[in-house]
Amino acid sequence: MTPDPLQRSAGLDILLGVEAEGWPELLGQDPEALARRAAQAALDRAGLPPDFASELGITLSDDESVKALNAQWRGKDKPTNILSFPARQLQVGQTPGPMMGDLILARETLEREARSESKAPADHFAHLIVHGILHLLGHDHMDENEAERMETLEIEILADLSIGDPYSEASGHAPGADTIAT
Repeated sequence: MTPDPLQRSAGLDILLGVEAEGWPELLGQDPEALARRAAQAALDRAGLPPDFASELGITLSDDESVKALNAQWRGKDKPTNILSFPARQLQVGQTPGPMMGDLILARETLEREARSESKAPADHFAHLIVHGILHLLGHDHMDENEAERMETLEIEILADLSIGDPYSEASGHAPGADTIAT
């Protein structure tokens, strides 16, 4: 499916492609609107300059497609909840160029994780979008300090969206989005 541009949001044009069925039913709401709100919240806290303008591709896919991409780009023959493909590698604090990158989500994995962690699928979706955008903006969780900084920022962003701390003991497990350097 050809991506449809969404409304311009804080200097970010979002192109959303839906490759798998069931996303609106799983989330209980419009995936485009939820993705836009989560992206806006992440950008609001990112400290980007006022003239920031970029484009983000979000693909709502399935386990089979994400598994193939994960195998191709990361050598891991299994699905994951989200893959982040930055247009260029950024350091935290750098401003993306005209194309920020792409996020690709796997519906079945998101659904399994939400169920096993007793999270609302829409909240988990929003968290994954935030997590993926932070990866595109140079954040990572490769070491303990980086992970702590990234998790703290995610918790703040999700609080802005009235979503509870996904890292609390009561919530289960963190999203662990995978970043792909292209």
